[in-house]
Amino acid sequence: MALSVFKSPIGREYHGNDRKHTGRRRVFVQTESGCVLGMDLDRNDNVHMVKRRLQIALNVPVEESSLTFGDMVLKNDLSAIRNDSPLLLTRNLMHRSSSTPCLSPSGRDIQQRDRSGPIEILGQSSRFTRTKELVNEIVTGLKAGVDPIPVHGGLGGAYYFRNSRGECVAIVKPTDEEPYAPNNPKGFVGKILGQPGLKRSVRVGETGFREVAAYLLDYDHFANVPPTALVKITHSIFNVNDFDKKKKHFSKIASFQQFVSHDFDASDHGTSSFPVSAVHRIGILDIRILNTDRHAGNLLVRKVNNGGKFGQQVELIPIDHGLCLPESLEDPYFEWIHWPQASIPFSEDELDYIESLDPYHDSEMLRNELPMIREACLRVLTLCTIFLKQAAGYGLCLAEIGEMMTREFRRGEEEPSELEVLCMEARRATAEREREMYVLSPKPGSQEDVFQFEIDCDDSESSINPTLPFHFGFGRNPLSKLVEEDENDEDVVLPATGKVPSVSNLSMSLNKSLSLGDSSAGHRSASEQLPASPSFVKVADMTDEGWGVFLEKFQGLLQHALTDRKSGGVGSRQRQRLGTSCRF
Repeated sequence: MALSVFKSPIGREYHGNDRKHTGRRRVFVQTESGCVLGMDLDRNDNVHMVKRRLQIALNVPVEESSLTFGDMVLKNDLSAIRNDSPLLLTRNLMHRSSSTPCLSPSGRDIQQRDRSGPIEILGQSSRFTRTKELVNEIVTGLKAGVDPIPVHGGLGGAYYFRNSRGECVAIVKPTDEEPYAPNNPKGFVGKILGQPGLKRSVRVGETGFREVAAYLLDYDHFANVPPTALVKITHSIFNVNDFDKKKKHFSKIASFQQFVSHDFDASDHGTSSFPVSAVHRIGILDIRILNTDRHAGNLLVRKVNNGGKFGQQVELIPIDHGLCLPESLEDPYFEWIHWPQASIPFSEDELDYIESLDPYHDSEMLRNELPMIREACLRVLTLCTIFLKQAAGYGLCLAEIGEMMTREFRRGEEEPSELEVLCMEARRATAEREREMYVLSPKPGSQEDVFQFEIDCDDSESSINPTLPFHFGFGRNPLSKLVEEDENDEDVVLPATGKVPSVSNLSMSLNKSLSLGDSSAGHRSASEQLPASPSFVKVADMTDEGWGVFLEKFQGLLQHALTDRKSGGVGSRQRQRLGTSCRF
């Protein structure tokens, strides 16, 4: 599986700040099997030097490998890499062996060799002040002999880290212990870092930065997301499969979130007592980030002192945002969608907050704070925020907005949501614009032009990031077909001519269901467990110009759809929701 710099807009060399970074920087290099090494880069260091250091320190093969940074595949120059950036070393398929472990993934000698402390925060955001305090508490506790304890629930590896008093202060989730990741401690293995994961549009090993993104997007603590950061963390409790640990210390890249003491979660408590404002605020965040996994288990409930007033007051704390910001439009899962609070209109304060949201500012902020984030994720954020702002401006309540984003499940078929149908129509209008521009543009010759689009979520055995060429000649639209592949490699083709297909005509059969079973049954094959959830709309294959045209068309179509809904032309209906939720 030879990797190269992709020709698609999402595969360009650098999608963040174009400023060169030539001073001394610290980076964290992770192999696709989960091994991590922190190293300091000088201005003259290049990709070859990084690979050589990794080979010496971790005893891993680096021949026929590529060093990647989010969407970017590094050639040799490292000047675009910022301080505290995580890099991923991927090996080409013909040289990869999934049974070969990292022979010396870490140890105290490695920790001393890269001159790191037990916990290092990746990034320098001013929002990480509380996280730094928690890190200091945990380091003091570790020095006092207070070890972390594993979390036994969920599908992935997670650990409670404690302070010197033995109190849980943070929950740590290593990226290589996610479901289907190489070092998952609960038997859900079978993939390497960077491949499609539990959700096809969320790659294995990339839920951690999504947790951080949700926190960074929660301005003014509006939805009450606990402080979260990415860290490089070293301890002997972490899991490495197929390796005799013998109490060696292993370094991991992980999400690090403040532990919030609580009384129960939403599944253990009647929802009628939940404050309307808390449900609204969490729902607003979920819509912005297209949360595909908002179930009751990741809504913590904490009792608060009500000053002797009648009734028990509670506070909601949303956690587990690793399955937000997918690379393409997915079917969200909103537990709150049928709660009575979601049908109550937004308050003036909530409407003011929604109106103040700026998706372009949000995207630029995430590019700066999380430079490894993929551009497709930011496009989903932009699209969903625009949708939220217009829908709320037309007077729709939280439940109505959520229903427009949620797919229906009828007669064994999953149908696209109203949002997805609008996006498909916008794609068609964008394709018409590009076809007209192609017809009017001068032709360099009689030979066909070749366009290559990145297939971000293709689960191919031959390539992590394959590209699919589209050949077309005069008068043919390169976007005339939206082709998505399911797990059985069967194509779903959406025609680009004529009227927009009805929802029922765009249905797709679900051939599989997610059956995770008991975690004691041994290692599970990821290829056998993944659901065949269709992707009706992708946003990664559009050029920057095409993306701008798409947003223009989408906003116009959305305005007409909301006007029809408001005038009674389109009514809300009770949906048969499929939905899947996954506890990490």
